[in-house]
Order: sequence, then C-alpha cells, then structure tokens
Amino acid sequence: MHDWQRIFDQNVLVPPHPQRARQPVKESVAFQCVLKCLDGPLSKQGVLEALSEVGCHLRVSLFDITYRHFFGRTWKTTARPMESLSRQPPRIIFNEPLYFHTSLTHAHIVAVVEVVAEGRKRDGTLQTVACGFGILRIFSSTPESPASASQDRRLRLYHGTPRALLHPLLQDPIEQNRHMTAIESCSLRFTLRPHPPLESAFHLLPENLLVSGWQHVPGLLPARGDAGDALRKPRLQKTVTWYLDDLSFTLYPSLEKFEEELLELLVSDRSREAASPLDNSALEILERRLCVGVHNGLGFVQRPQVMVLAPETEVALTRSASFRRKVVSSSKASSGNQALVLRSRLRLPEMVCHPAFAIVLQLEYVFSSPSGPDGNAASVPSLSNVACMHTVRWAVWNPLLEASSGKVTLPLQGGTRRNPWHCLVYKAPPASTSSEEGRQAASGTVRFQYSLSPEGHLDTPAGKPPTSPSSPPGPPPQGLTAPQDSPVGPGLSLSQLAASPRPAAQRRSAKPTSQRPEGSEPPRGREEPPLEGRISHLEADLSQTCSLPAASVAEPLQELPFAPVHAPIVVGAHTRGSGSKLSRAAALVLQSSGFPEILDAGKRPAEAVSPTDPVNFSPQKEEADCLQGNEIVLQFCAFSRVPEDRQGLPWPQTVYFTFQFYRFPPTTTPRLQLVQPVGAGTPCAGPLPHVLVLIGDDGSHDARSPGFQQRYLVDPGFLRPGERRWFSRYLAEQTLQLDVWDGDSLLLIGSAAVQMKHLLRQGRPAVQVSHELEVVATEYEQDGMVVSGDVTSCGSVKPIGVHTVVKGLLHLTLANVGHVCEQRVRSPSSLPPSRSRVISNDGTSGFEGGSLLTRGGLRLSNVVQAQRLADVDSELAAMLFTPPRPGSRGPQGAGHEVDAVRRRKLERMRAVRLQESGAGLSCRGASVLAQQSVRAQHARDLQLVAAYRERTKAQSIASALSLAITTEHTLCATLGTAEFFEFALRNPHNTQHTVTVEVDSLELSLILDGQEWRHFKDAASLHTPVEEDMFHVHGGLAPQLLLRPRETTHIPFKFQTFSAAQASAELRSGDDTDTRSPARSSVMPARHAKVRFRASGGKPIAVLCLTVQPQPCVVDQVFRFYHPELTFLKKAIRLPPWHTLPGAPVGMPGQDPPVHVRCSDPNVICETQNVGPGEPRDVFLKVASGRSPEIKDFFVLVYADRWLATPVQIWRVLLHSLQRVDVSCVTGQRTRLSLVLRGTQTVRKVRAFTSHPQELMTDPKGVFVLPPHGVQDLLVGVRPLRPGSRFLHLNVVDVDLHQLVASWLVCLSCRPPLISKAFAITLAAGEGKGANKHITYTNPYPSRRTYHLHSDHPDLLRFREDTFQVGGGETYSIGLRFAPRGTAGEEEVLVYINDHEDKNEETFCVKVVYR
Repeated sequence: MHDWQRIFDQNVLVPPHPQRARQPVKESVAFQCVLKCLDGPLSKQGVLEALSEVGCHLRVSLFDITYRHFFGRTWKTTARPMESLSRQPPRIIFNEPLYFHTSLTHAHIVAVVEVVAEGRKRDGTLQTVACGFGILRIFSSTPESPASASQDRRLRLYHGTPRALLHPLLQDPIEQNRHMTAIESCSLRFTLRPHPPLESAFHLLPENLLVSGWQHVPGLLPARGDAGDALRKPRLQKTVTWYLDDLSFTLYPSLEKFEEELLELLVSDRSREAASPLDNSALEILERRLCVGVHNGLGFVQRPQVMVLAPETEVALTRSASFRRKVVSSSKASSGNQALVLRSRLRLPEMVCHPAFAIVLQLEYVFSSPSGPDGNAASVPSLSNVACMHTVRWAVWNPLLEASSGKVTLPLQGGTRRNPWHCLVYKAPPASTSSEEGRQAASGTVRFQYSLSPEGHLDTPAGKPPTSPSSPPGPPPQGLTAPQDSPVGPGLSLSQLAASPRPAAQRRSAKPTSQRPEGSEPPRGREEPPLEGRISHLEADLSQTCSLPAASVAEPLQELPFAPVHAPIVVGAHTRGSGSKLSRAAALVLQSSGFPEILDAGKRPAEAVSPTDPVNFSPQKEEADCLQGNEIVLQFCAFSRVPEDRQGLPWPQTVYFTFQFYRFPPTTTPRLQLVQPVGAGTPCAGPLPHVLVLIGDDGSHDARSPGFQQRYLVDPGFLRPGERRWFSRYLAEQTLQLDVWDGDSLLLIGSAAVQMKHLLRQGRPAVQVSHELEVVATEYEQDGMVVSGDVTSCGSVKPIGVHTVVKGLLHLTLANVGHVCEQRVRSPSSLPPSRSRVISNDGTSGFEGGSLLTRGGLRLSNVVQAQRLADVDSELAAMLFTPPRPGSRGPQGAGHEVDAVRRRKLERMRAVRLQESGAGLSCRGASVLAQQSVRAQHARDLQLVAAYRERTKAQSIASALSLAITTEHTLCATLGTAEFFEFALRNPHNTQHTVTVEVDSLELSLILDGQEWRHFKDAASLHTPVEEDMFHVHGGLAPQLLLRPRETTHIPFKFQTFSAAQASAELRSGDDTDTRSPARSSVMPARHAKVRFRASGGKPIAVLCLTVQPQPCVVDQVFRFYHPELTFLKKAIRLPPWHTLPGAPVGMPGQDPPVHVRCSDPNVICETQNVGPGEPRDVFLKVASGRSPEIKDFFVLVYADRWLATPVQIWRVLLHSLQRVDVSCVTGQRTRLSLVLRGTQTVRKVRAFTSHPQELMTDPKGVFVLPPHGVQDLLVGVRPLRPGSRFLHLNVVDVDLHQLVASWLVCLSCRPPLISKAFAITLAAGEGKGANKHITYTNPYPSRRTYHLHSDHPDLLRFREDTFQVGGGETYSIGLRFAPRGTAGEEEVLVYINDHEDKNEETFCVKVVYR
C-alpha cells in the first residue's frame, strides 16, 4: 500500500488543454530522447560564483504552443557537477535517456528543455538558478530521413525561463520572434527518434508522462546487464489472475439513511443553483455502480470494469420470488443495516505480483436529474435523465505477494483527497470518534473474498494484457465453486445504454429504477413490478441459465493476432525471360518469315538494341529532343511452345492479346492465327515458334503477311503541358503487362510483362528492341488447402497456395519512332488548359461589351459587329417563325428551335427569288398583297422582339454582371490523383467581410489542414504564404474566413476523384478493331464544379467555375480472379519491397512510410493494416461477385503519403463471376456429372472448351447446335491426375461469333487412391532413348474383364496398350515406355488400372530415379 501511495502521489499529471480533447483521437506514438551533453558557457555566471557545490540538471516539459499550455509532468535529470566548466570549451555530460508517448501528433506540440543550476548559499540552503531554455520540435512538418533521425542534433538555447512562452507576444514560430535572445556558443546535443518497442508497455505508462530509462516502472522487469535502461527493450512481468467474490459495501449509519441524506444534499444544492425550490422527489436513484480496475501507481493498466450493485434485500427477494409474481417492496422493508452486494464474480487477469500494483474500487450513484425549465422532471424521456452521476466512495487494496486466498475488509475513502479517477467524491463523515477504527467505520467498509488462479494463470507471459475490460471469465479455482446465483454481471452499466425512467407511479427516492437496453420494446398491457425491472431480470436470468449460451450473458472474445492467407503477389517491375531462348536455327527461320520492317521518319531501319543492355536515362536529353512526336509500335511476331510443356496437351490455334498502354483505353487485339513458319523443317528440341498471322473477316489468313502491329501516337497534341516528363518517366520505370487469350476457347493462357525502358530514344531517330517473354499462368488452390509458402529466387515471398506455370514464349518487338511536329501558333481557344496552380479573379474574364444575348466564345478585339437578334437567340427565332394559333398566347414548344432558323432563311430566299423572277403584269396585284402581308408580319415581329427584350432584360443584365466576378478554369484530373490549386480571392469592398465558401461538388474540397496545404505546396513548388487556422468550421456548415478591406488571400483547393469512368476491355476477340489507325485517348465526359464566395449579406463576391476533363489513369498491374457467383472473394495482395515502388522515397528497411489504399468501387472493402517494421505489407480485398458471367472491374490505389496526394501504384482488378460446380473425386478415377446449358434467343453453333483437357472431358466433344430458349445437358467427366484442391474452367463458346455463352468454375477436391504395389527404376538422365519395362497384373475376378490404363505423368510414361483384356484369374504383362528426361532427380509415377466404367481397381507407384 505504501509503495502504491508513494508512486501515486509523485506522479501527478496535468491534462492537455480541453480543446485538444475535442479533436479526433489518434494513435499514440512512442519516442526516445537521449540528452547527451551541454556545450558552452552558461548564463548568470556571476550568480553561480557565489554558490558552493554547484551542479546542473535539465528539466523537460511538454508545451502546447497553440493554447500556451504546459501539460504532463516536468521531468528532470540527475544533477551533474560543474567542475568541468573550467575546461575550454565547457561541457556537461548527461547521457540520460527519456521516454514518452503521446497521441497529440501536432506540429505545435513541443518539448521545452530548461537548464537549471543549483548550489548552496552560505547559510546552507539550496538555491536554483534558471540558465536558459530551448524548444525541441517533436513533430516536424517535413518528414526526416531515417539517417537524419539517428544522428545527433543541436538544440539552441535562449535566455530566460520557459514561463516566457505564456506571453501573448510570443507567436509561432517562436524561435524567430524578436523577443527571443539566443545564448551565444551554448547548445544542447541530443537525439530524438520514434521508439516502437515502447508500444508493448503503453498500458503501464500514461500518455504524456516523461519517464527516464533508469526509472523503475511497475510491471516491467529490470534491464539486462549493466545498462540499466529498462525502457529501451521493455520486458513485461508475467500477469496473474485474481478473483473477487461476495463483494459488499456497508455505508454508515445505514444504507437507507445514507441515501436519504445524499438525496437531500443534492436537492438542496440544485435548488441553490436554480434559485428556486425543488421537490424532494425530483431526484431518484437509478443505479448503484461499481468501477473496479488494476492500478500500478501511474495509471490504470486496463479500462476499469463497470458492474451493477443492488441492495441486499432486493437480491434476496429476487432469488426467492418467481418472476411471474408481482413483488411489492418499500423503503420500510429493510431492517438493520443492509449492504450493497455484487451478484457476479470479478475477474482481474491483468494483475502483476508487484508491491505497486493495487486493485481500486469506486462506488458511484446514478441519478435522474430534472430536465424541465421549472426544475421538475420532463415528461419526454431523454438522455439528460440519466446523465447525473456522482462518486460516493472509493478504496484501494494491495494484495500480499505471498497470499493466495482469504477475506478482506477495507475502509472506504471520500472527501477532497486525490483519487485515481481524478474526480470529486462525496464528503467524508466528520471525525467525531477519536479512534482510527471508529473513523473508518463511519466512512463505510467494503468486504470481499479473494483467490488466486491455482496455476498462476499466466495470461500473457511476455505481452500486453487483454485489452477487453470484460474478458471471458476463466474456470473457478480448485476447491472453490462459483455459486449458482452469482453470475458474471454485464460488462457495462445499463444506464449507459440509454433508457427512459419509470413512470411516476413507480418512482421511489431510494430504490433502483428499471433500465431498458436500446432497441428493446417495452411490454404492453400490464404494469411492471418494481423488483422485476430490467436489471433484476438480466442478472436473475443469468443465474438460472448460466450454462446456456445467451446473448445477454456472452462477453466479447479477445481478438488474437491473425494474418489471412495471401493470394497473388505483386510482381511489380519483375519480368521473366527477356533474353534469347531460341536456337540460332529457329531464330533464323523466324527472322526469314517476312515481318514488316520498322522504319524511322527518314525511311531508314530503326536502330536495334539488346534487351540486356543497360539504359542510361537522361530526362534533359529527352526534353531537348527535336523529334517531339513518339510513335510507339508493338509488333506481335510469334508464340512459341516451351519444351517443358507436356506434349500431350493441345496447343491453341488462335490467340489474341489484351493490355493497356499509358493513358490510352484498354486494347484488345484481333484474333491471330498461329502458323508454323515456312521452311521450319524438322522440329528441334528447343521452343517451337509459331508465327502470328491476322485473320480476315471471312476467317482466312494470309501467311505472307505475318505479324500484327499496334501503334500509339504520343505527340504534343495528345500530351498535356508538362506531361512529356511524366511520359518519359513512365517508359523508364513501368512495365507493360499483356494477357494472352485462346481465341477459340476464350480461356486465359497466361500473362507476360515487359520493361519499356528501351523505348527511350535519347536523341536517336528510332529504336527497336525484340523480347522473348515467358507467358506465365497462375493457378490458385482453394483456401482450405493453403498451409504454407516459400521464397522465390528473386528474394520475394512466394504467395501461399499459388502456382505459376510457363505456358510459352511471346516474341514481341517494341519500337519508338520519332516524328517532327508542326510548330503552329494555335488560337487561345485551342490552347490546352493552364497548369498554373494559382487562379486569379482580377476581372479579366468579365463582361467585354456587345450583345447581352451572346453566350460563350472569346473576343479577339474590341470591335463588335451588329447581328440580328433572330440569328443570335434560337428561342427568339422559334417565336418569330411560329405563326400564332387561334386561342394561343405564345409560340410552340422549344423543340423546333433548331429548324426554326433554317426555315426562316428558306422563306426569305423564296421571297427574294419571287421578286427577282420578274412576274408579269397580271401578278402585280398579287405582289402588292404579298408586300402588305410581309409588312404586317414585320410589324408583328417587331412587337414580339420588343416584348421579348423587355422580359429578358433583367435576367440578361444580371447574367452579364455576374461574368465580372466569374472565373473559369479547366483541370485535367486522373483517377486518385489530387489536383491542387489556389484561388486568389480579393475583397473588393472597403469593409471587412466574413466570406462563406460554398462548393457544389463532393470531389472538390477545401484544404483545411495547414500541414496538408504545406505538403501540396512543396510538391507543386509553390511559394505563396501558408496560413494556419484560416477557416472556421462549425458543425456541418460551410467553411468561413475573414477578409479585411481590399485584402487578397489564397484559398487552397484540391480536386480528387475515386470513381473510374474508364472503359474496360471486353474478354473477346476484337474483330472490329481498326488496326490501321493509331489508337486515340479515351474520351470521357467533362465534369463541372462551381464554388461561390458569399459575403456577410449573402451576396457573391467571386464565383469559380471549374471544368474537369477526366483522363485515363496509368495502370501498373492487372489482376484477374475467377470466383463463384454470388459469393465473397477475400484476397490479400502483398506489396513488393518498398524501394521498388515507383515514386516512393528512398528508405531503409524498417523505416517504410505508412501505406493507405482506396478503391474506385465503394462496394468493395479495401484496407491495409499497420504492421511492424520490416514486415511485408498486404492489401486486403473483399468483393461480392455478381451473377455469371458478370465481370466486375475496379481499381485499387496505393498511397505512400498521409494526404493521399498521388498514388504510387494503381491496380486494375477484374473479378469474373462463374457458376460453381463442386466435385469430390479420387485421383485417376473418372467422375461423371451433368450440367444444364440454356439456349439464348437465337440458334447458335457452340463448342465446349476446358482449361485441362486431359482431366476434364465433355460430351459432346465437338461443335453442336444449341436451340433457342432450349435446355440441353452437357455431360462432364473428371479424371484428375494429381490430388489436392484446384480450380478448372469450362467455357461454352459460339464458334461463329466467338462469344462466351456459358462458363463454369469446377472446384475439385481430389483425394489420392490407395497404392497396392510399388516399384523402383533407375534411368540415365540426358538425351537418351528412355527404357522399356513391364509389370504384371492378375485379374482377381473369375470372369473376363476389360481394363484401361492411365498415368499421372503422361509426358514421362506411356503404355504399350492403353486398353487390355484378361481372363478370370489370369495374369497380363503391362508394357511401360519411360521417356528420357534431361535433368537428374526423382519422380514418382502412378499407374492407374481402371475397369470398364473407368473406376479405379488398383494403383501402382513407380519411383523413377534419373542419374
């Protein structure tokens, strides 16, 4: 008890400013600060010379510059002697570590270091002298590199004491204030760095408490060795579990009199505050609560538990009476001094065997306070009725270290004495008795039984105790049985669940009232008895049904750290197989196939470079290139089969490719035929190249025109101003991912990635590079089978449950041809939007004169030519041309406005021709009548024009005047990238105004945080001033700022969109793609946003009209997932090493910046978790799949900055929803099933294709007719070659239109067969002839049988006969032919012997050793 009281009294913390408590809670950050030495002479040397035994120490305090508030606790080092001051230069060495953690991560939270000298006067008294102070910035606005954080830093010292910081003249930045005077040649050397190991001891150290590494912290083990720094690598003491039973409170003189006196004093106090008398029944006791927590002298180890207490008589009545019977009780029913008891057992798993660890108990009363204006209770239930709570008593108990069980009686404490909850406590009784026992009995007592877990209950041997305040109770100790009527109480008091008080007829001034959990419906039709309230019901039900799982008794389980299974891994810039793998003979045949030659602008062949040559990228050389146009050419030459591929598998006949280059829309190439080159001869052992030939509209192909070219023209007309540097960086750092598809089955063959850095011309007219890329297919296992992972050769972690198979080699040629662009002076209307970051409203876009009806268009001169009103306004033209109808007062609708002008001109032309035709004298009379009609028509038109002008005059003038304060600006925005700009707002009046900023777009927002504003300005190299706390935001109202007369200020904005309007590439062959014209950029509809700046009277002083032109984003990676329909896909994508992310800052391992992710689809859950230093980072996705064959397309954006300014990675994710078919089978045995295939609206010729033809067979095999609206059974046979859980794909394709009709995802769960015999054979590795062997099989049946032979390695083992017959009891010799293998090793080959129904009879295992 004495140790706890001593530590508790010595560590008094000053809380932060109340305004900081209203800010959002952030995660606490731990720091280590080592104060090393003080260099230089101290001030006030004359005062120190008069003292003896002079020493020096440092004091450190936390300070809030914004609110000029010191908080926390001042910490000081040990005093160091100052004899060393005689040396030159003077130095005092401290080398004392300081630790703390805080959640106030604001730049204005600093640490103030004060230098204090102390010495003794002649009379022996101690005198302290302040010798200066320094301001240590903890949170800098600019992030520091890991190297600079570990280096020593110098703290400049100033004259005076830290109390000077409270002066209002010292504004931030304080170091540059003219009132601050620095001490010459005096500084403090220190280091300050984050200290993540301290996070494990956060529960033992309160926030904002400065602790020395040499100070003993209760709950931590001493440091190993002689270092003595226990906080450098904290080691936690083992925790034990204590149980408290039969807990009761006894109050003096009795519970009834104590509560009556308490209510009288509260009513009297409230009457004094309200200046009007209150009724004694205005207050009632709702609850009596007990708060219990473990305290180590510094703070609560965990959040205290809250339990509900009840009078002893109510507990007895509740246990004995039936809940269906009404029980009536009153305050007179109690006899003697009844106690408040707790009917549940208390479990405290966070205790530590340490003298400073204590159990603190607090007794609270909850009252219903009056909420009406007259002091009476309000008739409408509200939360204010339960908001009045007072602390009555508290107690503290230190368990004996050697005790294991027993009974304890503690005196209760009250009054003004400081308590762990830092709250006011009800007064203690007067000390009328002289004895200590009498005074303790007068304030009340608490009694309980305690017991220790029999096995010591090492809850968390070396970790943090459970975070849940109400963790699940453990088993009762041996020899102690939990009473049946003492269940565990609720983890939170029911008064915190918002309930209405009881009716007035059921209220009593000293009895508990019923509380109803939120969302429950009150019973109707009968009155609820007082003792059958909700508190009694809850705990009594627990006592009777404690063995049954009920929602009211269940407590939350403690969440354990769990890492989900990882799916794909981001390959990033990792490309496979860019070198040459073809033999010289095969390369010669491929080169002589006649591919079109790539020429530069001068019709000369482009310079060929090797993909293995290093690239020296110079941005200055790229920008200085006179050939501003870049024509990017992708030439698909051939597709080769790798020799490792099983020759028994079918090879695709046609292929097509999908990819996306830069900002261009996703591209799908036409179907290309795979043709063996002419003159190939006998195939060799190397890869077999097949030339790609374009298929015509009639299905034929011309082998004399091999290859396919896709061209992209990137010139100044396509690029935005300043974007050329981005494009060069894109070529230098990014990779292009290509998906290869089977043109017949529409199944994905695999993907390839190629680096584009060799496309940088670096001043050359044209370059080309030829690649041989490995096409890799990724296969995923089912989640249930995933158990482990391994490490790939490139050093990254291979994903668990993911297998990659090389399907072939893609022969691709990339080229960049430079072109000269015409340097024409374009008109202002054709100029690209400005990239200026500052938008001014200086009146240049105001009204320039002329007609008020003229809308839009730019004027190049001040000369205005008069025009007819009918030619300017289409609405007026429609009114003039429309003849008046009988009974109608206006013209026809505005739907004929477009044709009105044209018809009016035709009428004029007809009248002119009639006049010029010179009709005879007989027509003169008709001409006079026509002229009169025209004059009448003109008169009517003039009246209509005058009326129309009068009606639209006010609107036109107001619209023209608004142009004087309207500024138009155009932005080019891409997905996820924040476009930052500032608007120079000027107050045109001579008086100050409170300006309200109204924005009508959710994607356009003001930048309210000063650090965020500074971050964007640094990124844009903008040097305009930054103002802290510029805007005033109150509730959900629009931000406001104060503008002084004629003042101009810069308003920061950012436009950022996460909605993807980009078109997706369809998964079909692009027969309609125009390959002759170069690809153009995606055309997206422009978006508009308007910002209004309104003065105090609501009148606008400026209007900003923003036009946003969305641009396609640059995709770094494409992921495709196939998943069953109407289910959830849960995947984790692992990020590559941080230094490989383009645009990421250089950092050491363990110093990675935080990662944030966003998704373009709001219905997709996308998040990442904070992991330890050096740990890999994963992005978790949860997507709901649609109906088959729907494809969900969305983007995932990865950010490396806290403000989400620019994504460092953009992923495109495509989720294919397929119909799921689950098959449970045996390896090597055929399992048959039937699928329902439904027809479409027209008759189709279809064919079924499978991703694994050797394992998944269909019937019918070839092309068949699918009738319209018909239903046909598709028979499927599955014979897997290897055990495990896998996914197979089945597509039904229209062979004429190459469209996907139906698709299934076959989920296999294969178990291995029973092996009856095992054999072994040794073969020579290399290009040998193989070996012929035979094994015998005896028919166990008495009749003749037919058997079929299969193998799980058809590329290594072939049979002499795939089918054989053998008589009953006879023996048959099975001939085996083992193929050679080039590499040494071992392989187990299974031989399946199946019956006539393809069911497995026996399985032999042959172990083949290649040497």
